[in-house]
Amino acid sequence: MKKYIFHIDANSAYLSWQAVYDLQHGSNIDLRNIASAIGGDKSKRKGIILAKSLKAKKAGVKTGQPLFEALRACPKLTIVSPNYQLYMACSDEMMSIIQTFSEKVERFSVDECFMELSCKDPLTIAYQLKNTIYKTLGFTVNIGISTNKLLAKMGSELEKPNKVHTLFEDEIMEKMWPLPVNELFMVGRATNKKLRKYGINTIGQLAKTDIEFLSLMMKSHGRLIWHYANGLDSSPVKKDSRKIKGIGNSTTTPFDVDDIRYASLFILSLTEMVALRLRANNMMCHVVHVSYHRASQGGGQGRQRKLITPTDNTNTIYKIAMELFKEIWDEGPIRHFGVRVTMLNTAEIYQKSIFDEKNLEKKRRLNKHIDLLRVKYGSQTIKRASFIESGIKNINGGIHEEYPMMTSLL
Repeated sequence: MKKYIFHIDANSAYLSWQAVYDLQHGSNIDLRNIASAIGGDKSKRKGIILAKSLKAKKAGVKTGQPLFEALRACPKLTIVSPNYQLYMACSDEMMSIIQTFSEKVERFSVDECFMELSCKDPLTIAYQLKNTIYKTLGFTVNIGISTNKLLAKMGSELEKPNKVHTLFEDEIMEKMWPLPVNELFMVGRATNKKLRKYGINTIGQLAKTDIEFLSLMMKSHGRLIWHYANGLDSSPVKKDSRKIKGIGNSTTTPFDVDDIRYASLFILSLTEMVALRLRANNMMCHVVHVSYHRASQGGGQGRQRKLITPTDNTNTIYKIAMELFKEIWDEGPIRHFGVRVTMLNTAEIYQKSIFDEKNLEKKRRLNKHIDLLRVKYGSQTIKRASFIESGIKNINGGIHEEYPMMTSLL
């Protein structure tokens, strides 16, 4: 088996994540399908464009452009102020899925990461990962595959969105060298201007330029970009060591829920996703939270419970969530449910207790097999009988939340 490096990059990340969140919470407009952008304050015409839709791009809107210029180019542009808390949550969820494919994952920025994996068929793995992210979280990614980080990153940029590309050493001349020199990683505006002054307009021309000349012109940076232009990079993939503090999901229901059966199904569907994410990160939880928001007059309630022993079992988390829900529900109509687990610790070192539920290891093995089938073949592969003909998805949510709206209730 050969070692490959994958670069995974969320397409129009901020805009895609905002669009998915809005759709999950009742919006009937997909920001990705209209002229829209993330950034600044439209009422004050201040700030810059952080992300844009394809229609906005075609209208002349550019990333990094001042808001007033973007509105001049596209007067009907829909502008949404950035929600960085949401974007970090989406990034964490994407990372947690990627980490189910490989333990060696390095977060490069909020919307991209590198993954190292030894396998026989990297293309099949890449498509499987791309499709899993889309089915689970609702947004698309580009994936580049190569034998080093530089070429994997350049590969993921070749054509967007929702694509998988290879860029191996024998493909550099065909796929990378014809590209404009400013598309090479680490060639910014100032460097691009310098290179073009000397007639270096493509990556291929840069690769064939005398390295000593580049070193004289730009010192160590000249040597660096010469190596990159020739596809040379020896930097390792560093395993991400960030600690996840909590995993949760919420969903806005398509109708007012005033029946315990439907309430329990929505809570179960959220618990399925929370528990899957928990196990994907090889963690167990000590605290279970549940919350709801009323359909009218605003407001809602939430409650949490600390467990005697930690768990990653779907049924256990669901049972506790339902007990908490029944304690706080006033039987009024509901339009929003949330389930969350916190106080996480690794599942690798687990000390057995007399308080453990029966057949714990057997249940954990069963959950693991179900998770693998769902990740490989889709969330609908295995579903509980209670969801059949209910009109409710067996797995709901997809984006974990860190919002004051939720935590202030708990």
